[in-house]
Amino acid sequence: MEEGERARELDVAVRVVQMACSLCQRVQSGLVGRNREQIKVKEDDSPVTVADWGVQAVVSLLLSECFGSENVSILAEEDAHTLSRKDATTLLESVISTVNECLSEAPKYGLKCPLKRLGAQEILDAINSCNSSGGSKGRFWVLDPVDGTLGFVRGDQYAVALALIEDGEVILGVLGCPNYPMKKECLNYHQRYYRRMTTLSPPSGSWHKGCVMYACKGSGEAWMQPLVHDFGEYDQQSSARMIRVSSISDPAFATFCEPVERANSSHSFTAGLAHSVGLRKQPLRVHSMVKYAAIARGDAEIFMKFARAGYKEKIWDHAAGLVIIQEAGGVVTDAGGHPLDFSKGIYLEDWIASNSEARTEESYAVQFGRKIPIPTRNQGAKIAASTLSHA
Repeated sequence: MEEGERARELDVAVRVVQMACSLCQRVQSGLVGRNREQIKVKEDDSPVTVADWGVQAVVSLLLSECFGSENVSILAEEDAHTLSRKDATTLLESVISTVNECLSEAPKYGLKCPLKRLGAQEILDAINSCNSSGGSKGRFWVLDPVDGTLGFVRGDQYAVALALIEDGEVILGVLGCPNYPMKKECLNYHQRYYRRMTTLSPPSGSWHKGCVMYACKGSGEAWMQPLVHDFGEYDQQSSARMIRVSSISDPAFATFCEPVERANSSHSFTAGLAHSVGLRKQPLRVHSMVKYAAIARGDAEIFMKFARAGYKEKIWDHAAGLVIIQEAGGVVTDAGGHPLDFSKGIYLEDWIASNSEARTEESYAVQFGRKIPIPTRNQGAKIAASTLSHA
C-alpha cells in the first residue's frame, strides 16, 4: 500500500468521523429528557438509537463514495432488522431525515454529498451492507457507530470509532469523542453541568465541543483536533495537535480508568488489583472508548477491564483506540501481556486471566517491580476482556 494512499484513507476517515459526531450531537440534544421513542432495546438488552443507525448509514455511504463500493468492506455493530419492521415507520423516518441532513453538510468537510435525497431502501441497504465477518486476510473497516450508547442517551460520554484492519492488524484508527473536551481542565466539571453551561454561555473557540483523535500504524504520531461545529468548516492543518501518553512513572500519582456500569466490569475486583499495584487515586469512570482517549492524551495512565465471565469483547470496541494509544507511546495487551488478536472475526478470542501477569516491560504490572497475579472471580472462569493500557 502506497504511503500516499494510506494518508488519504486516514484523511477521509477523520472527515467521516467528524460528520458522524455532528450527527450524534444533534440526535443527543434531542434525546436528553425527551424523544424516548427514538431509543430501542436490542436482544442483548443494550440500547440502540437513531444515531447508531444514522452514523452507520452515513459512514457506509461516504466510504463507498470516496473509495468505491467494490473496494469497501465494513464490519459494524448494527443491522437494519428493527428499522425494517412494519411498526417502525416513525423510527425509520427519523433515521432517513437524520442521515439526509448530515449528508447535506458533506461539502463543509470536503466530501461529496448525494445529488438527491436518499430514500428508505437506499439507507437500509447502506446499513445492511456493513456485513463483513472480518478475519485474518484482506482489508476491512471496523465501525462502532455509537460506542457507549447508555452514556449517549443519558447525555454523557460516548464515542464514534472507526478503524481499518489489514490482514488481522489495525493500521489506522479514528476516535470521535463529542463530549470529551479539548482541555483537560474541563473534566473537573460534572458532565451535565458542563453541557448546560456551555449551551447557555458558549466559550470562545472550539475546545468545549469535544475532539477527534486519530493515528496511523507505524507513524509514531497520534493527533487530536476539535470538532467542527456551528458554522465552521473542516481545517485539519490549523487545528490538529499531537498527543502523547502520560510520563507519570509513580503508581501513587497514576489514574486508572474503568467502565461506569457495574454490569460491564467489576469495580471491586479492579479496585483490588489497582491497590495491589500501588494505585491510590480515585478511578476515572467514563463510558465507552473515551477511556482510550484519556490514556492516549495523558489524562489517565491505565485502563483495566475485567468483564463478566462468559462475555466476549467485540473488535469494534477496541480497534480504533488501540492504534491511537500505541502511536501515542502507550501499549495495549491482554492480562497476559500479549497483543490483542483482531484476526479471529468479530470477537477478541482467548482472553484468559488466571494467575497471569502483564509481561511487557511497558505495562504497569511489572514496571514497578511487582508480579501481579490476576485471579478469576470464579474458579476456571474466562475473563474475556482484560486490557491493560499504559503510558
